[in-house]
Amino acid sequence: MNDARIKPSTAEPAIRVVMMPRDMNAAQTIFGGVLLSYIDQAGFVEARRQSPRRYVTVSMQQVEFHQPVFVGDIVSFRCTTERIGRTSITVRVSVMAQRFEGGQDIHVTDAVVVFVAIDDECNPISILDDA
Repeated sequence: MNDARIKPSTAEPAIRVVMMPRDMNAAQTIFGGVLLSYIDQAGFVEARRQSPRRYVTVSMQQVEFHQPVFVGDIVSFRCTTERIGRTSITVRVSVMAQRFEGGQDIHVTDAVVVFVAIDDECNPISILDDA
């Protein structure tokens, strides 16, 4: 999107995490829910980078896991702001896993997360006005 209000993406991931044994399921891969939690956190970091507000997650769309993640993988969550509305912000999160053995980068998934800016009473507020 070519919206002048959106700050350009950064080269660095919003977050980077080493996967630990506590995050492993019975199939000896990382729980999808653990990755969803990190996707949510990374999207929040990007939303705050765009405008310092309190945000709540409204939806997480288009999540399909393409490859498993294993204990010891370093997982990077890179974000791009796709849209800034009056009260909502839409962030695409791309997830890459650097394998513990071999060090190759594997595309794991992408997700689109929508956040809404809120005030102290949890009412939606404008994202860009009075920032």
